[in-house]
Amino acid sequence: MNEIIAQTLPILFLLGLGYWVRQSRFLTQSTMDDLKKIIVTLVLPAVLFTSFLSIELKTAYVAVFVMIFLLCVALFALGKLLQRVFSIKWIYFPFLMTGFEYGMLGVSLYGTIYGIDNIGHIAVFDLGHEIFIWFVFLALLLRERKGAGQSPVELAKRFVQSPVIIGILAGILLNLLGAQRFLEEFAVSQAVLSTFHHLGNLTIPLILMVVGYGIKLERSGLRDALPVVVLRLGILIPLALVLNAVVTRGMLGLGRLSEAGLFTLLVLPPPFIIPLYAREDLPEAESAYVNNTLTLHTLVSVVVYVGYFALGS
Repeated sequence: MNEIIAQTLPILFLLGLGYWVRQSRFLTQSTMDDLKKIIVTLVLPAVLFTSFLSIELKTAYVAVFVMIFLLCVALFALGKLLQRVFSIKWIYFPFLMTGFEYGMLGVSLYGTIYGIDNIGHIAVFDLGHEIFIWFVFLALLLRERKGAGQSPVELAKRFVQSPVIIGILAGILLNLLGAQRFLEEFAVSQAVLSTFHHLGNLTIPLILMVVGYGIKLERSGLRDALPVVVLRLGILIPLALVLNAVVTRGMLGLGRLSEAGLFTLLVLPPPFIIPLYAREDLPEAESAYVNNTLTLHTLVSVVVYVGYFALGS
């Protein structure tokens, strides 16, 4: 019990600190936006680079990659089907049914409990998800916004220019080349790796504070937001447990840290980029619906995750 309290309370404290920062106006929104840039451009790429550089790459991860990609596609298709069958009025309902906020929440939750040095065990599950987000999800978001999708070349350009993707691919490439031992032999490369590790230490507090800062929940919107949260988690929590038993542990023979990584990913809220790429003429009610759903899901995801660890994951 002491271990559970010691490892889970920092999550709540840092979220609460971020919320206090906004409520007290200690920092402005523009300052938090700048912190997000630091996280996405420097901190996350550094963490993911060192994780993929040091993790033992296995052929089993190819199956994981395909599994997560197909799951994301299936969830979006389910969202479109439910929207049509039940005449759901919300334009962005299918987008809220799929994808996971790995960067701004998954890394910090997993890192707090299992250690930032073990991030690679959840990062391998995110690879297929990143392909889905950049080549399917974003294309559909932009088509909804502009009425026409971007070309594969434009999407590929966005993909390879993302600092997070650069960090992942560089780490994998150097890992495959066996470069870690080589990099550790020279003072300059050691200093670079040490700098990346120091940046990684900023990951958890910065991300959780930024997430806490963004918590804005309107009571009037709970009734509309709740069904998405219940539906997503009602599907994904049992699915995560089954996939861990049958695939992660059974077929692929991966360990406890990988099981925790898959569960963490699947209980995360939808991607926070949805409001960023939403239509400019989006009605206020729809905008509030999206924001309420993301906020409520974030809060519930944290509770579910803490409960998962407390029950002896």
